[in-house]
Amino acid sequence: MTDDLTMTADDTTTTAAPVVAVVGRPNVGKSTLVNRLIGRRQAVVEDTPGVTRDRIAYDAIWNGRRFTVVDTGGWEPDAEGRAAAIAAQAEVAISTADVIILVIDAQVGATDADEAAVRILHRTRKPVILVANKVDDTRAESDAAVLWSLGLGEPYPVSALHGRGSGDLLDIIQDRLPELPSADGDIESGPRRVALVGRPNVGKSSLLNRLAGEDRVVVDSVAGTTVDPVDSLIELDDEDWRFVDTAGLRKRVKQASGTEFYASLRTQAAVEAAEVAVVLLDAAEPISEQDQRVLSQVVEAGRALVIAFNKWDLVDDDRRHYLTREIERELRRITWAPRVNVSALTGRAVAKLAPALRTALAGWEQRIPTGELNQWISGLIQARPHPIRGGKAPKVLFMTQAGIRPPKFVLFTSGQLDPQYIRFIERRLREDFGFTGSPISITVKAREKRGKPGRH
Repeated sequence: MTDDLTMTADDTTTTAAPVVAVVGRPNVGKSTLVNRLIGRRQAVVEDTPGVTRDRIAYDAIWNGRRFTVVDTGGWEPDAEGRAAAIAAQAEVAISTADVIILVIDAQVGATDADEAAVRILHRTRKPVILVANKVDDTRAESDAAVLWSLGLGEPYPVSALHGRGSGDLLDIIQDRLPELPSADGDIESGPRRVALVGRPNVGKSSLLNRLAGEDRVVVDSVAGTTVDPVDSLIELDDEDWRFVDTAGLRKRVKQASGTEFYASLRTQAAVEAAEVAVVLLDAAEPISEQDQRVLSQVVEAGRALVIAFNKWDLVDDDRRHYLTREIERELRRITWAPRVNVSALTGRAVAKLAPALRTALAGWEQRIPTGELNQWISGLIQARPHPIRGGKAPKVLFMTQAGIRPPKFVLFTSGQLDPQYIRFIERRLREDFGFTGSPISITVKAREKRGKPGRH
């Protein structure tokens, strides 16, 4: 029964922030350019080749558009030893990027290593922006023009050190990024929207009246009394909250199966219209299959979640013992949801609902910076690598948070990950970063293997 609460990742519904990889041979100014693109001095810069050795990802935004910039070590196609390992990291960045920036030192001109890099980039069939760096004034622009001969199109002259041309370059990057919808959605102003849902006769109307301080809706011991509730604007803890409307669902459905069918429709409508759902459970009765279905609707809709156990005034010591067991067994997949024990009849602990709602919404809108996220995933994998399957283990190459409301993550890997390992990553994400009150979506994008030429 609890399997319904398992989150699934789907490549078709989760969209990663576009990735821009900055590559080039050593000491051409890649990290300086990265600092210009992200608008802050974060990448380590030193006038010594080879300071950057790994792929390092940074969040960037330009004209309201989010993207990820990946700084790489010096890329030399024929490198050996440690330089070869650094070059391999750059090649991984290229394979996972949407747009590639090749940086060339305009004062030096195109070297044999640059020309070899161009040949490799031609085969990627990805958008490549040729940047001629260290063009500090108009007199040096002729040095950039020579790079037309590389066959990558127009070379864009910039001075990463002084910022010359960086704004134009950001515009060009934005034009080359794939067209993607906003990952975060439109965040509306006004009172936060709350769905108060649960199976019939669990006390939803009684709790709404208690929260409002007046009789807003009809309360009856007959299940299903509420048919067409209206939006209720309620002040909780000095803040206005809108408890959402579930009206407009009285239309006939040919294959309806009684009141439970319409209750499910009302629940779905309320959840879809809300940002956070309060799922009300009857603390005096066992957690039912219908309770599980309501919880699943909230999780699958990607809404923030608070669980409220109503009728706590009817819970004695024996019931409390069994309820603890039920929670461990039936709600083990959603231990991340805040739980509040309330009584709509007596008003017990209803003041705790507003803080729980704020906590859940904060988790729903939480974002981890890409650099911090990749440092975290690297340490996690070093401490507990993926199990070896078929003689080797898939590697996690890169991780990014694709969006919020709810938090969505994308793992770029060298192969598919075991489902239990993905669940391990999610569990550790919650342990280390919180995300209290929100479902999490994790998508795995495995790098396609290069096909070997067939023998004839």
